Amino acid sequence: MDATTAPHRIPPQMPLYGETNHIFELMQNMLEQLLIHQPRDPITFMIDHLQRNNDDVPRIIILGPPASGKTTIAMWLRKHLNSSHLTMENLMAKEHSPLAAAARKHYQATKSVPSTLFIRLMEERLSEEDCVQRGWILDGIPETREQVLAIQTRGIVPRHVIVLSAPDTVLIERNLGKRVDPQTGEIYHTTFDWPPVTEVQNRLVVPSGISEPETARNLLEYHRNIIRILPSYPKILKVISADQPCVDVFYQALTYVQTNHRSNAPFTPRVLLCGPVGSGKSLQAALLAQKYSLVNVCCGQLLKEAVAEKSRFGQEIQPFFEKEIAVPDSIVAKVLGQRLDEHDCVQQGWVLHGFPRDLDQAHLLDHLGQKPNSQPGVLVQGRWISCVCRVLTVRADHDEPSCRSCCSLLGAGSIHLPFMTTPFAATSLSCCFQFVFHFYSASVFSLVSFP
Repeated sequence: MDATTAPHRIPPQMPLYGETNHIFELMQNMLEQLLIHQPRDPITFMIDHLQRNNDDVPRIIILGPPASGKTTIAMWLRKHLNSSHLTMENLMAKEHSPLAAAARKHYQATKSVPSTLFIRLMEERLSEEDCVQRGWILDGIPETREQVLAIQTRGIVPRHVIVLSAPDTVLIERNLGKRVDPQTGEIYHTTFDWPPVTEVQNRLVVPSGISEPETARNLLEYHRNIIRILPSYPKILKVISADQPCVDVFYQALTYVQTNHRSNAPFTPRVLLCGPVGSGKSLQAALLAQKYSLVNVCCGQLLKEAVAEKSRFGQEIQPFFEKEIAVPDSIVAKVLGQRLDEHDCVQQGWVLHGFPRDLDQAHLLDHLGQKPNSQPGVLVQGRWISCVCRVLTVRADHDEPSCRSCCSLLGAGSIHLPFMTTPFAATSLSCCFQFVFHFYSASVFSLVSFP
């Protein structure tokens, strides 16, 4: 870019392209990996990183006290997400691995694994193809603060951390009924989760370490360690009560691991307010613009300003105002696109109301390259009788040119008050906005209802 031509004006399409394609997150992930691994050939490393395309694979840690159900939840998540389920037991049980054999030897002698050996064992397993391509779920790992620091220094960073919690008395009582299927590793309970198949019932075994004194000792050790582990994951941690049915715990855990954390990318709000006449769009737009320093863009007001300024578009609009007929959507789209491309809208963001009012106008706005953000679109809805009552209580002088132009500038959406006295009119307008709602998809809109 030539410095002598400054100041430069970035095209408004560039931020939208970067946001749509997650360019900021992509560059952030690559920079993180470069700093963690510090490769000798950064270019080749970044090419390999892009080809793997695994930035969004699950990387989950599930922690919890004994008998909290963390293994059951981890196994259900593994089946649902098609990820690798890793525990200390299956890490040490790996065949043809000198590291796993050394870990087993240490564990049999001291009931623990040295941190240096533990991290090497973790790195070996996480570097395998299934963990790289499909992600991983760590069940009960890390167990201590030292293990947390060890995996962090090697760049093993989870995206979501789940901590199950329940009263100790509940956990001790629950642990007494624990049973394990030696063939599949599935965990059952004599009271809460007994298998319906007789064959499975017959092969269940009582695991070791579930007596009340042993469970109490394990709980004491867990509480000593967990208070030192939690501060390491302050922004990606979710505590879920385990004192409820397993299905409910799993639903909450699955919902959490499928959510994306808030991005650090620069964010410019683009808010779209839709709703029938009398729903309060203009007032809500003004409040949003005031609170968040957005540009309040009213489509009808834009057309009136264009006529008042006698601009090129204003001269095209003037005949329609004089005849009190609707301005064609193509002209409205040009005026709106020009306003949304201005510097203040690009820098501060905008809240738009009065457009689109139907599916064709929604397509026009989409073709302009002006899309609302993935979250802040709002559909203001309510009963048609409420809209009619609100409109009928508004005092307006239809002899005034400004009122006359407002009623005709966008067609059926802004019609004279007598038209709104019919239930059919209000209902038809509501149907138009439902088409707009489905065009942008439910993930973009939040519904705000009034009585």
